[in-house]
Amino acid sequence: MTRVLVIGAGGVFGSRLAEGLLRNGFGLVVAGRDERRAEAVTLQLRGVFPDADIATARIDTATVTPTDLTATGATIVADAAGPFQGAQPTVARAAIAAGLSYVDLADGRDFVAAFPALDAAARAAGVVALTGCSSTPALSHAVLDRLTQGWREVVSVEAAISPGARAPRGLSVMQAILSWLGRPVRVFYDEGWAERRGWGGLHRRDFGQAGRRWVSLCETPDLDLLPSRFRPRDRALFLAGLEPWPAHLGAWLLARLVAVFRFDPVPLAGLLARLSGWISVVGSDRGAMRGDALGVDGDGRAVRAVWRLVAEPGEGPVTPSLPALAAIKAIAAGRLPTGAGPCVGLLSLDDIEAEMEPHGLATEIIETRASLFARAIGPAFGTLPDAIRALHETPGRSVWRGRAMTEGASSPLAALVARLVGFPGGQADCEAEVRIEADGDRSIWRRRIGGRTFVSVLSKPAEDGRIEERFGALSFRLRLTPEGERLIYTVEGWRMGPVFLPQALAPHTRTHERIDAEGRFVFDVEISVPLIGRLVRYCGWLERDRQDQRFRTKTVPAE
Repeated sequence: MTRVLVIGAGGVFGSRLAEGLLRNGFGLVVAGRDERRAEAVTLQLRGVFPDADIATARIDTATVTPTDLTATGATIVADAAGPFQGAQPTVARAAIAAGLSYVDLADGRDFVAAFPALDAAARAAGVVALTGCSSTPALSHAVLDRLTQGWREVVSVEAAISPGARAPRGLSVMQAILSWLGRPVRVFYDEGWAERRGWGGLHRRDFGQAGRRWVSLCETPDLDLLPSRFRPRDRALFLAGLEPWPAHLGAWLLARLVAVFRFDPVPLAGLLARLSGWISVVGSDRGAMRGDALGVDGDGRAVRAVWRLVAEPGEGPVTPSLPALAAIKAIAAGRLPTGAGPCVGLLSLDDIEAEMEPHGLATEIIETRASLFARAIGPAFGTLPDAIRALHETPGRSVWRGRAMTEGASSPLAALVARLVGFPGGQADCEAEVRIEADGDRSIWRRRIGGRTFVSVLSKPAEDGRIEERFGALSFRLRLTPEGERLIYTVEGWRMGPVFLPQALAPHTRTHERIDAEGRFVFDVEISVPLIGRLVRYCGWLERDRQDQRFRTKTVPAE
């Protein structure tokens, strides 16, 4: 029987790991600084698993030695004590020196980044040492490995976690969050590295049966590992949220105060943990997690893939322990190579989801076409010329440049309206540029034609061939109709804000897209309004900017 030493077995996540090990037939050594507390945990576990091999040991992670670890009779050491932010891998070094394999549930970005320095020693000792065997980075990477399998290009990757309102929030967990809350966090965003505020940004994400929730930027090892493993063109994020939503907004406000007044919020950990407990009586107690990837699949199609997990009340806190349990089982079976590093690319999603079954955790994967036009037009989209499909299929950010001819407004009143929108006046030949940001839910088009810039947002594709385009407060329902090698646009309705306007007064458009003899994307757009006449006509050609064509293949380095 393999015996596992679990440091922090009385904690929020360590207790779940201890129970999982006993349920799977492992021997267990309950360890911690406080031996009396460890004995109490052991007594409690023996009440549930009366026939199990359970022992107790006093281990101080700050002073532990190889002799301390070998004396327990364990062959694998699991550190679930935390917090890991700013900590040294003292336990891992001692385990390697003792010839014992090691796993931890570290979510500290600096801790995980420095861990590969132990690789040579672990290989020499013939042991496995893994860090981050938790929701981040082990589970998040297993999820995204599955979602992006076989893809040609990854544009963006994201993981988000939102515990239930009454999930236990121990002191170490609160201290870990406060260590980076409101402080500069380095993140790969907008196609490059930048600094953002920890717990900054308010984003809404759909967690399926757990509902839509607020999440903000969370500093975890994934902020380094996701860009290095998946090579996204645009961004890589890890977001986290608190339930109920007032708790999340309160943390967001505290982050802003920390950023402005530059004080250390860590001493508030105890108080905030108590406040969190008081406010937890409201809000959903379902835990949730999701992974999200945008890119180009093996068939060259823009795709959006989302994985979602929902945990029923009381089951959410088990999730971070499951990758560690899967890793320990893989080590015991001899399935993992020796060495030290982050637990990424070693466990499959199947490995971890197999550990979810006893807890009733529900998961799902949803994959959709990321092109709004492909979703609206349906199979006929595939019959359009390559240049048209490429412009409407490219996910993320893209830049298209060419030449155009413009005709200005046909009346003084039309000229006034055109100027308010940003439409150009008449020019026989001018530069044309279109910058598109497409995330699968909407596409933002920033057109600069004839020295004038105007912006529209496309969204809400419907399977009957319709899509919505918004210019400021005005929104238009467009019908997209493929005709041979052309794509025709017609206006079928319009509104200002939520108010629908008379169809008789709706602007008319004569718009189509096609290709020219050189295979380039060609556009011809004319917009007019009843009673006042033509606002603008612009036509020309576009090609994707060569500097923008950074085609990156998803690559995972050898482990």
